[in-house]
Amino acid sequence: MAVKVIIPTPLRQYTGKQESIQLEAGTVGEALTGLTTRYSDLRRHLYTDEGKIRSFVNVYLNDEDIRYLSKEQTPLKENDVLSIVPSIAGGASSLSFAQDSNLRCICS
Repeated sequence: MAVKVIIPTPLRQYTGKQESIQLEAGTVGEALTGLTTRYSDLRRHLYTDEGKIRSFVNVYLNDEDIRYLSKEQTPLKENDVLSIVPSIAGGASSLSFAQDSNLRCICS
């Protein structure tokens, strides 16, 4: 099946600056293997040394998180779209609330 893989901006440097890649694959795992075979430098950003998708890498099939489908065994259909979405951390380092009746948020 021909599928489209959307490459996030931070990883495009490993795919020749391409926003998306067309691949032939029957499952999500086959698509990701095909992608990392074609662009070998990408592999270390998507997979651990044990061959598992990194915990901060989210993969969506047509807007559905593959973790709630059949993970890498999820079957693909013609013209499906896979999106690789790295998690982004950030926000307030601490949050505290005042004890008085005037609830205040102090973020630092």
